[in-house]
Amino acid sequence: MKIVVSYINSKYSIDETIKKIDLSIADGIHVDLMDGIYVNGKSDLPDFNNITKPLDVHLMVKNPNLYFPKIIKLKPVCVYIHPSTSASPIEALNYLRDNKIKSGIVINPNENIDDFQVFFPFVDRVLLMSVYPGAGGQDFLEETSERLKYLKQIQHNFEIYVDGGINAESIKKVALAEGVVSGSFICNSDDFNKQIKLLKEGKI
Repeated sequence: MKIVVSYINSKYSIDETIKKIDLSIADGIHVDLMDGIYVNGKSDLPDFNNITKPLDVHLMVKNPNLYFPKIIKLKPVCVYIHPSTSASPIEALNYLRDNKIKSGIVINPNENIDDFQVFFPFVDRVLLMSVYPGAGGQDFLEETSERLKYLKQIQHNFEIYVDGGINAESIKKVALAEGVVSGSFICNSDDFNKQIKLLKEGKI
């Protein structure tokens, strides 16, 4: 299982957190970009110069297409959009693929998985939220386990990542996923590698 780390909720500064993640055994850095409209929180893109870890980007914004030129310059591995935020989500997903970036969609806890099946042929990853997007440090929603099982049973060719409230206990409940996004469990600790190892061991 891949462990991708979000820097948004940390005891350190954003720049220091990103540097610590980059030097850790994490599989990548998760970038949460928020416009203060789609979600209450707001965040800008930090400086990713000299960063070696792969990036994936979660766009919690209205009109994600407007952000693509800036995002593509980061050369991320994957970009996730919320289909409801785009006038032409399938066009947006194809645009990402055309630019050699994995296309992803996000499914919120209060959204029906079946409503997203129209997008599944056009995505490389699905980000299944196990908290409500927009704030770090939330508790894992228990119903995520059953939602993940349901999503896995659908015929698909995409990876599934789970995001929100991931710690050494909750990761056991999402062992079917190809990856997870974890933030405060890692970034509020003194030893990032120790926490990441706990996650990798905890999934068994």
